[in-house]
Amino acid sequence: MSSINTPLTGEDATKSMSTRETIHSYPRFLWKALGVATDGSWLFYGWMTLLTAIALVGANAWAVQVRDGMVLTNMSDHVSWGLYIANFTFCVGLAAGGVMMVIPAYLYDDEEMHHLVIIGEAVAIAAILMSTLSVVVDLGRPDRFWHLMPIIGKFNWPMSMLTWDIIVLNGYLVINVHIVGYLLYMQYLGKRPNPWWYVPFVFLSILWAISIHTVTAFLYCGLGGRPFWNTALLAPRFLASAFVSGPAFILIVLRAIRMTSDWKWSPRPARTLIQIIRISMAINLLMLVSELFTLFYTGSGHAASAKYLFFGSHGASGLVVWIWTAIGLNIAGTILFFTPAALRRGNLRILACVLCIAGIWIEKGMGLVIPGFIPSTLHEVVEYAPSLVEWKITAGIWAFGMLVLTILVKLIEAIHAKRLSPSNSHAL
Repeated sequence: MSSINTPLTGEDATKSMSTRETIHSYPRFLWKALGVATDGSWLFYGWMTLLTAIALVGANAWAVQVRDGMVLTNMSDHVSWGLYIANFTFCVGLAAGGVMMVIPAYLYDDEEMHHLVIIGEAVAIAAILMSTLSVVVDLGRPDRFWHLMPIIGKFNWPMSMLTWDIIVLNGYLVINVHIVGYLLYMQYLGKRPNPWWYVPFVFLSILWAISIHTVTAFLYCGLGGRPFWNTALLAPRFLASAFVSGPAFILIVLRAIRMTSDWKWSPRPARTLIQIIRISMAINLLMLVSELFTLFYTGSGHAASAKYLFFGSHGASGLVVWIWTAIGLNIAGTILFFTPAALRRGNLRILACVLCIAGIWIEKGMGLVIPGFIPSTLHEVVEYAPSLVEWKITAGIWAFGMLVLTILVKLIEAIHAKRLSPSNSHAL
């Protein structure tokens, strides 16, 4: 009892006061962050208005879909996964690719990358939210989403790969939210972050990033009735393509920050990301060639879906233009990244990023998910093309993700520029 009533002195009193000040300042931090997130130039307001409008169009389309049923989509009993799951697969890879800034910064102690690693974490947060929303809108009855949760749900956990996917995705989201939130708050206070509060989570995020896309690949290749997905190369291909789309998207975000703020940094982090893209894209194309050789040379059960995808089958060729466009975009983007001009800041680098992102989105979406169902298990060729409702909802998901990313990046830039600090009343 005496120890409770004894007043603190010296170092203990200082620590206690510091703790109380930290706790009391957190609501002020959130209030000021809200002010910064809603304040900006006319360009910022125009961008946020556009994203909000697209997100509302998508939300309205989803409400109509929930009311009238999945009949509004072009999915069927034969092709039960469509644009939503295609977008989910790409966004998971985008989230996993965000870790490509964490590895050089912490495993190889790249000091210059340390200043920008939080951008990769912000991209991962937005991408995970988009991937989760893509699954939610694919559910015919969103009120039954609780069935996906382990223990309280009715899935066959731990045997269900879908339940494992839900676990790793939400776990990755929590890890990245903690890292970003803690680092931003410490920088807001002007204090040095305690390594014990975030470094273990950083290394955990590296392993977790690999797991989220590996589990997603296992979700496909574990379905024995879909021979097109039954390949051991699926998980490595997912990771290789993720380590292209993630860094490429981060490069675009960095260019946007440089153009709209005074935040400057060394060109070395961008060059590191480009080197990662070069190697990953070369590996991705090599594995694609290996898959094509196995499919068409051996003539196995996988070949029926591959033949439909690349050349059409029985007069049906809805995906042919998609996959050849994806291959063309990937090859063109790879060639541009290997040119010396890609290492310099310029429009050619951004063009290469856009080409690779678009190519991988098609390859991992329309070029992977859809042909897994065609021909069907009854050897029927039933084609699929996304409906207008599906495109609206998917656009709304992307708009929401970009809203979240814009707010996070704006907060990061404001704290870095000291426009958001305990002594600054700008946001008040």
